[in-house]
Amino acid sequence: MGKLKKSRNRNTFNYNTNKKKLKKQFQRKYKPKIECAQIRKAWDDQKTPKQNLQDMGLLIGKKGILPIKNKQHNMEEEDEPMEADVPLKPYVIKEMEAEASQRGNSRATCSTDMIEYVQHMVREHNENYKAMARDEKNYYQDTPKQIKRKVEFYKRCHPEEYAAFIASLKTQKSA
Repeated sequence: MGKLKKSRNRNTFNYNTNKKKLKKQFQRKYKPKIECAQIRKAWDDQKTPKQNLQDMGLLIGKKGILPIKNKQHNMEEEDEPMEADVPLKPYVIKEMEAEASQRGNSRATCSTDMIEYVQHMVREHNENYKAMARDEKNYYQDTPKQIKRKVEFYKRCHPEEYAAFIASLKTQKSA
């Protein structure tokens, strides 16, 4: 008599598989991370993604965005209000619209080298960009237009600092 199959094939640990990586892949597939905070807060794990998005008043995919309806069908529907189109969680859309309407912060900044360069040029030549282009500190041989763009960028990124710098120049010249 042969041995039972169970006793022959024991459970052995597979050293070639990374269990932590497998667990992360499983979580990513069956429970994806939702980037939008409003949707994440209103999400119900017991419902399908399509049901969740319908409850919030959102659409999944491109289908169903602009349905084509018959004229006769439209007249019949005007009498009866559509109950299925009313979202159960309308606050999600309101919060998303409020967030989208806020103006984003400008993340553009000047490097310290560029700030020093622009301040030197303005200190020496004021608004004369042709003279700035001939300056010996113009290592990169910027043209007058390029220097003007750099000065404008500095004004846009640091308006308070630029105003203080110009005020200090005026006080130095008057003294």
